[in-house]
Amino acid sequence: MQNAAPLIDPFARPITYLRVSVTDRCDFRCVYCMAEHMQFLPKADLLTLEELERLCGTFVDLGVRKLRITGGEPLVRRNIMSFFRAMSRHLGQGLDELTLTTNGSQLGRYAGELADCGIRRVNVSLDTLDPEKFAAITRWGRLPQVLDGIRAAQAAGLRVKINAVALKGVNDAELFDLVRWCGDQGHDLTFIEVMPMGDLGNEDRLDQYWPLSDLRARLAERFTLTPLAERTGGPARYVRLQETGQKIGFITPLTHNFCESCNRVRLTCTGELFMCLGQEDMADLRGPLRASSDDGFLKDAIRAAIAKKPKGHDFDYSRQTVAGQMTRHMSHTGG
Repeated sequence: MQNAAPLIDPFARPITYLRVSVTDRCDFRCVYCMAEHMQFLPKADLLTLEELERLCGTFVDLGVRKLRITGGEPLVRRNIMSFFRAMSRHLGQGLDELTLTTNGSQLGRYAGELADCGIRRVNVSLDTLDPEKFAAITRWGRLPQVLDGIRAAQAAGLRVKINAVALKGVNDAELFDLVRWCGDQGHDLTFIEVMPMGDLGNEDRLDQYWPLSDLRARLAERFTLTPLAERTGGPARYVRLQETGQKIGFITPLTHNFCESCNRVRLTCTGELFMCLGQEDMADLRGPLRASSDDGFLKDAIRAAIAKKPKGHDFDYSRQTVAGQMTRHMSHTGG
């Protein structure tokens, strides 16, 4: 039963979208997400799947209507489908959408079960269609396995949206190849600016930064871009390519700050709630979760955390420096 008082942050923004990292582990080591030789959390530090179910259910009671499961790679967590099955029971009972972001490596195995759980669309991270570049970016990944997973998702009736991180000198030459391939396959496509997370002392991130204002200008040389008013609950802004009918999204935390409409918070696999991707402030929910079986105690802790949500982040690549940099890796927070 949904609580009468919704979650509202100090800037009058309703919090209706929860992103949940169910694991910090991944079968890839993407260069912009984690170190090649990651020190992963001890498994004992992770919340159990049952604890994650209770936490997510409590957020739904408090008005969260969209739940996105992330990692690491969410599908590598043992028995993860039991979690999806449990959360699917909230669909139509306060929860409008249950979805996930994945690297696609395990979709061949799980696409059918995901569809059976009421998942209708998935986001697949795919930055290049070149097998050698793919291996270099992901370090451990194989492109054919991911493409097979995407085909399995389509066969199961799932809509696939491709998320591509814009990397100067890496995939900038593939811009139109990615657009054409997504159009041919019927996938929406969203480009994401690389963010300064987890790479203190490493200037590669600055060298790879490709502002989406430049990427969009290149698209406009070949296509007519019509801005769309639609929102999908996240930070992307969309255009329609008139010549092909495709929808292209842009997530631009650096060239265009999207904080004024932020409706989301992020929960880690250890029970930390990050109210902003670009700030270090977080609230511990594991303590309240384990201290009492009374969800009222947990709801009070969630409300107290939301009351501290900041107005925005401080990401900035201007003047050839990296400002607002986060010490934690992207995989820790769940993207």
